[in-house]
Amino acid sequence: MSSLASHEYYRDDMTKMPALRSIAQTLCLDRRVRLVSAVEAYELAKKQHDVMDTDLPIYPPAAKRLGLPDGATVLVNCHGRIVGRTAKARRFSTRMVASERRKVEADIREAVYGMRHYPLIKAEAILGLDPDLMLKATLVTTEDDAYNLFCWLANFTPFTELADVYAQSRRLPIPDILVVGYNHWTTTDPYYHNEGGSQLALVDEESNVIFNLGMRYFGERKKGTLTLAWTSGMRLGLAACHGGIKEIDFSGCTAPEVKARGKRSIAFFGLSGTGKSSHTNSHDNGGTLPQGISKVVLHDDAFQIDCQNKVCRVWEPTLFDKTDSRPLGHPDWRYMIATMNLGLTEYEGKVVPLGQDVRNPNGRALIDRDVLGAYVNRCAFPDIMVWLMKDTCLPPVVRFTDRNLAVAMGASLMTRRNLAENVPEEELKKLVFEPFANPFRVYELWKDVEAFLNVFEAGAVGYAFNSVGFWKSSDRELRKIPLQTSLSLQTALLLDTLEWEEWALLPGAQLPTRESVEKLIAGYADTYDPAKVDNPDRYQETLGDRFHQRRVFLQNSDLHHRPDLLMRLVNALMVRV
Repeated sequence: MSSLASHEYYRDDMTKMPALRSIAQTLCLDRRVRLVSAVEAYELAKKQHDVMDTDLPIYPPAAKRLGLPDGATVLVNCHGRIVGRTAKARRFSTRMVASERRKVEADIREAVYGMRHYPLIKAEAILGLDPDLMLKATLVTTEDDAYNLFCWLANFTPFTELADVYAQSRRLPIPDILVVGYNHWTTTDPYYHNEGGSQLALVDEESNVIFNLGMRYFGERKKGTLTLAWTSGMRLGLAACHGGIKEIDFSGCTAPEVKARGKRSIAFFGLSGTGKSSHTNSHDNGGTLPQGISKVVLHDDAFQIDCQNKVCRVWEPTLFDKTDSRPLGHPDWRYMIATMNLGLTEYEGKVVPLGQDVRNPNGRALIDRDVLGAYVNRCAFPDIMVWLMKDTCLPPVVRFTDRNLAVAMGASLMTRRNLAENVPEEELKKLVFEPFANPFRVYELWKDVEAFLNVFEAGAVGYAFNSVGFWKSSDRELRKIPLQTSLSLQTALLLDTLEWEEWALLPGAQLPTRESVEKLIAGYADTYDPAKVDNPDRYQETLGDRFHQRRVFLQNSDLHHRPDLLMRLVNALMVRV
């Protein structure tokens, strides 16, 4: 499947093309804007004032894919105050009243006018690696932003690499994606976000256009592009997933009861720092998976679920991961393609990137998918869906037998902000709701609710993992939940070795039985039993308040436009306290 150029999508009536798309397209078609390859962008990037070279080789297969010369080395791009995504800088043209839209369109025209004072370059990429889901995208930016353009091509796929496959794929009723980046933009207009620097991410999800103005951070280009890809998939009836998914094949195991499990797929949904990548990418779940299994990973961050055909499809051939847990000498460094906001250091006589957030928070790297071992571009429909939450009232694992409750918990997913986001320090301490762990959703929540109801009705089973710690005697005094415990629980779900009993406080939810969970994790039942917490009255009061907050959040969302749907979710969130 492939997307449509503007003249094809709007061919019946060109006046239907929104002004923002016309502005972006006019810039893209300007013959003075030079089309560059990944290797040209790489060479331009090396000349940028904020880009440094290292002695660390780019992962050779990735370098070959991108057309880079033998021995090409990893570059480091370092920024100033802002080293993460700035959600407050987003504006949505489709939600504006006419007068507001006219003002913003005029400001964009002025920004593009100023942009033309700089040498401009562009690149074309293909989003998606499965022939049944491919979109064309174009990024236009200034020549001194070549590093972001190189990373964008590396993160997705240079158009020429899959041009033949793309040409043979079925046409989609979706317009090509257009992205405009202009780092030199500044403004004093209070309408726009101006903390730490002028920034604007202007989104028109209906015409598949985004403007990144004043935004150096590569994550804005990547997630802005993915935002439009996810939204395009949703328009095609596919559930948009900011999560990771892997498939485990037990057919090579020797034990008959394990072998009988066949292939099982499991998906994890959470923000950075919740364990999404750790759960998805773990090769053996901390040694708890049996010998003889084989594992393939689709991706740890972005995919779409196709309920009709019971498959999942991937968007990207790389990972954009934090490097805070990768010290010098870590084996993952051999898979690096590019890095952002890392320090430099000498190591074994060479200058190399320094991770572990020594220079600043949220140091990042583009990493080839080979780091995952075996991977695929499509995988089976998820048998298991896991919401990764930071709600201290939840035990380490909860199973949902009520589909409405499973979706309600995803739609009111409770978590905390993290250092991948450009937010004030006090915001990091607050509990927030991020529906389905996707801060990049730009369409109505009820559409995601319907999509995930379809997923559960098609056979997926929902769970919640608590990734922050469980109540001991208060919301602050917690019992730790080690990653190893969560990985052991993941394996138990895949092997179906847990037995379940109803959770009296939450109808439609179940907890592991003492007998079954103690066989796997000694001491689990006494440590994480909600009926045995200290200060039980305060615990139940807090639990009730958390679920009240969930209900209020949903009631204040656009779900009120779908009252029957809202009522199903709100009723499912009633606790017995």
